[in-house]
Amino acid sequence: MQVERPGPVVLIMDGEEVAERARAQGKDFLELMQAYRTLGVEGVALYEQPVRSWVNRGMLVYHPYNTLRLLYPEAPLRPGWFYLGGPREWLDQLAARWTIPTERAEFGGQSWLATPVNVEFFPAGYDQALARALKDQGFYLAARPFDHPYRRYDVELVPPEAEVVIFTGLDVLGYKAHLEEVASGLAGKPIAWIEGTPQRGFATLAQTLPVRRLFSIRPEWQDRLAPAETADKFVLAARERGHQLLYLRPYREPGDTEAFLRILRHDLERSHIPLGEPQSRDFAPWPLRHLAWVGVASGLALLALSLPQPLGLPVAGFLVLLALGVAQEGAGPLLAAMVFPALGFLERQPGLRLWLLGVLYALAGVVFLAALGSTPESVLGLEPFRGVSLTLLVPPLLVALSFLPRAYKPALTALYNHPLRLGEVGLALVGLALVGLAVLRRGNDAAPSLVPEWELQLRAFLQDVMVRPRFKEIFAHALAPVALLLPWPNWLRNTLLVLVAVGMGSILNTFSHYHTPLSISFFRVLNGILIGLGLGLAGVWLIRRLRQWWFR
Repeated sequence: MQVERPGPVVLIMDGEEVAERARAQGKDFLELMQAYRTLGVEGVALYEQPVRSWVNRGMLVYHPYNTLRLLYPEAPLRPGWFYLGGPREWLDQLAARWTIPTERAEFGGQSWLATPVNVEFFPAGYDQALARALKDQGFYLAARPFDHPYRRYDVELVPPEAEVVIFTGLDVLGYKAHLEEVASGLAGKPIAWIEGTPQRGFATLAQTLPVRRLFSIRPEWQDRLAPAETADKFVLAARERGHQLLYLRPYREPGDTEAFLRILRHDLERSHIPLGEPQSRDFAPWPLRHLAWVGVASGLALLALSLPQPLGLPVAGFLVLLALGVAQEGAGPLLAAMVFPALGFLERQPGLRLWLLGVLYALAGVVFLAALGSTPESVLGLEPFRGVSLTLLVPPLLVALSFLPRAYKPALTALYNHPLRLGEVGLALVGLALVGLAVLRRGNDAAPSLVPEWELQLRAFLQDVMVRPRFKEIFAHALAPVALLLPWPNWLRNTLLVLVAVGMGSILNTFSHYHTPLSISFFRVLNGILIGLGLGLAGVWLIRRLRQWWFR
């Protein structure tokens, strides 16, 4: 929990976007960055420049053979080659960055570098003068190198002034044959783990280099959001998902950018998240945490003994094999997440005591899940929890199995011969649809079509006033009093309890997001319990009144 404390965070502005806004406003790059600095921005990301960028700035001259032949008909030119003109020292540095063959030439009063392929979009280093100027003014610098099949990796990869490296594209620099050279060349500089953009080769580099969590919003998405909405997403990322680098882009309108930065800084201060240089979140897991396996094994034994026999032992064995097959080394946390949400329902306690036991067993499972699964890699999000769908599917299935009588053969025969009623079929379909919807909406990447606009607005409101609970848990806790305090037939009551078990599984699912601080997950679950229980008790009162009206 000490490692998970939010902040300090640094606000990093995209350098290319700043350069474009500066040109559009007739300002100097450093002048615009100083204006952003007054609003809390202390960092800037500088991109590695391609050859074309230096040509556009007039620092280099670039011609293909046909054009240069017209300008210098007597020059010793090679047909089909390309020629880069500029200071000889600079040309030598560029040639040292590439693996292609090159030739030197002198004509027209300047030095030329000849290449057999078009190098217009080859990496050509950083704006070192700008990097030094920003560093002298105390800015936090992020380097953004880009990969190329013909670049070398035994040269300087990022400016010495850079304090963090943010890779571009879907692969890290040097993937996959040159990762060792890149790790050595970066010389211990932290690398950024970008939320929602997994990059191949990152896990390999993260074994030897420090990692910082980064959150950004795609430009096309940001353009559709108001400044306050954008600021809210960045604050949420810093407070509830452990992000330390907030990667910003200015709006097209300067007024929107200023409003966005003011709101962001104010909300970070209100959330007690300090601005500053991010620190490493390294920690050594306590060796005795493996004793939590005793708790997981005990829960599995309770399940085996409580299910109708002889199903108990085969079901427990199947769950062990399932966890090992899906999660491998993470089998312990997955077992806890599958077993403990169902244990409370096996006690057969009257009234809300059954629901309370379900919550307490789920929280006991949380302890074992967090103890076994919280590692530096999982807290950073590099090793996500495996088996999220199982945490929502297995607990209700175990609860449904627990309702089978011990003389299960006659019960299955009676169930097979039971005459179906249209109401029962309808309720069963609704229940299956709700379980399926819960599985489809798991995680942060649920399809937008499954989340209606009113729900998005309600989420935003709850997020502003509290640690927002998960709707699956609110629904389950609200359903518990309805199922346990009203005189339903046994089959309907049991069906409702199966749906309640989905919410108990969601409690474990909430804590399986290891990159979210434990305290945030706890208050998310607590708020879900309080809101859901309140709604459920209100629902009990309303249903009783409706029953009285209907039968009268």
